[in-house]
Amino acid sequence: MRYEGPIYRPPSEADSLLIQATIGCPHNRCTFCMVYRGGPRFRVRDLTDIEADLRQAREIHGPDVRTLFLPAGNTIAMPTEALCTVCRTAHRIFPNLERITVYGSSPFIHRKRLEGLKRLVETGLTRIHVGLESGDDRILRRIAKGTDSNQQIDAGHWVKAAGIELSLYVILGIGGQKHSESHARETARVLNAIAPDFTRLRTFVPKVGTPLLEDVRNRRFRMLGPHDVLKETALLLTHLKISTTLTSDHYTNYLNLEGHLPKDKERLLSTIATALTREETSFRPFFIGNQ
Repeated sequence: MRYEGPIYRPPSEADSLLIQATIGCPHNRCTFCMVYRGGPRFRVRDLTDIEADLRQAREIHGPDVRTLFLPAGNTIAMPTEALCTVCRTAHRIFPNLERITVYGSSPFIHRKRLEGLKRLVETGLTRIHVGLESGDDRILRRIAKGTDSNQQIDAGHWVKAAGIELSLYVILGIGGQKHSESHARETARVLNAIAPDFTRLRTFVPKVGTPLLEDVRNRRFRMLGPHDVLKETALLLTHLKISTTLTSDHYTNYLNLEGHLPKDKERLLSTIATALTREETSFRPFFIGNQ
């Protein structure tokens, strides 16, 4: 198999076959993200190359591959019919395939509309991982996400209506000290409107070479400490009213929170309350990310 540029996959896809269908990110302007700032530029791989990689993977791993993840940064931006072709080809080569997953941002999901998403379901796409980041429109503008809360809600509704599993990512602390409360409340509002299958928590870590790191260094952005992040998390959970699987499977987090809402809400809030009795120095130290 051939790969170009950084290859990232969600922790939940650790056991999945990785076949690159697109390269780079078509947006590539988020102020917190460093992944593709040095390139390569976004492009869709040739379908014959993708099929060749799938066939090589069968030679290596056999026909019983069950899960497939298609990197890179925003594969849902791939033209719908081309992505449908990839899904059909993957199912033909791996007849026992149970899941095909991609990353996708709300603007590119929105362009596909419900009709395009339904076509993708028919050919085998089963899950999309989406960086919601925040439900606060002021924060979304500040981090140059390229979307707003209304578009994110529409995109989420269409993914769910099409029958695709939806995994949404929230970045704790991305509003800084100034907007921590509104970040929690507005993000809960958007999550409640969408009701994703999975809500995945990440904690903001400034990354090398990003505009947001410069804001941190110049004190234009004041980061939250461990206790502040946990309080923000508790406020977010308190306002969530939906059924969703919550997970915080990431090295950036101060606390591992896993459960099903609303059933486990009180247990999770109790876990946070206990963690808040610890000294802040007992949590992971501040660091600048390089990946």
